[in-house]
Amino acid sequence: MNVQLFRRSSRGVELTIAGQALLREAKAVLVQFDRAIETTRRAARGEQGTLCIGIAPTAPFNPLVPDAIRTFRERFPMVSLVLHEGLSNEIVAQFNNDQMDVAFVRAPQVHANGVVVTLLQEEPLIAALPSHHPLARTRSKTVSLKGLASDQFIMIGPAGTGLHDETMAACRAAGFTPRLGQPAPRITSTLGLVAAGLGIALVPSTMQSARIKGVTYRRLADASPKAFLGLAWRRDDPSPVLKKFLSLVRVMAKKRPS
Repeated sequence: MNVQLFRRSSRGVELTIAGQALLREAKAVLVQFDRAIETTRRAARGEQGTLCIGIAPTAPFNPLVPDAIRTFRERFPMVSLVLHEGLSNEIVAQFNNDQMDVAFVRAPQVHANGVVVTLLQEEPLIAALPSHHPLARTRSKTVSLKGLASDQFIMIGPAGTGLHDETMAACRAAGFTPRLGQPAPRITSTLGLVAAGLGIALVPSTMQSARIKGVTYRRLADASPKAFLGLAWRRDDPSPVLKKFLSLVRVMAKKRPS
């Protein structure tokens, strides 16, 4: 370096000003090196990094979903969670564009390359009726799905998305093809259209927690269709953070009744 780092004095060998500066920088480098090693180890253990999570519009109403996200954040505070709401087709696009690591979905299949789906829970589908609907004004807490055949059904999302396809299948199993009313891109707009009297909808039972004025919920007496809640991810994704998240969600799902 062509710089004098030490000098001799009556007290022995001392650092020069340049030597003191180098020592400070060397200590800082060692601290940074130790920090880099620990960061690398945390990343390898899945305790640090970024996780992009997709969420179907109705999924957050199932307590498992917000509870799992909150628990993961508490256990692994150094992992940055990026949340995206999307219908099945939107989640597929994000997987195909490498913008998604894992997703809570309502469809048992996600048609994206290398993506697998595992079942977390199945919950009953119930009827969301306008509060002025004749069947919403009776004392009975149940309705016949066949008895709704003359109503217009408001579908959540297009064909090929979870709840749309489950509603169609439930109605056909009950012996009729539903009359399709105004489509709705999101669950909030679906319930808004129901409240406005523009039709009815079949929604997951956990949607009852969404208390929308003008909407009355009723169980189905003559049918037992289920709303699928699953977890989708790329089978070959090596991310340690993803593995931590999958493990946590599976454990939490097993502890909860369907």
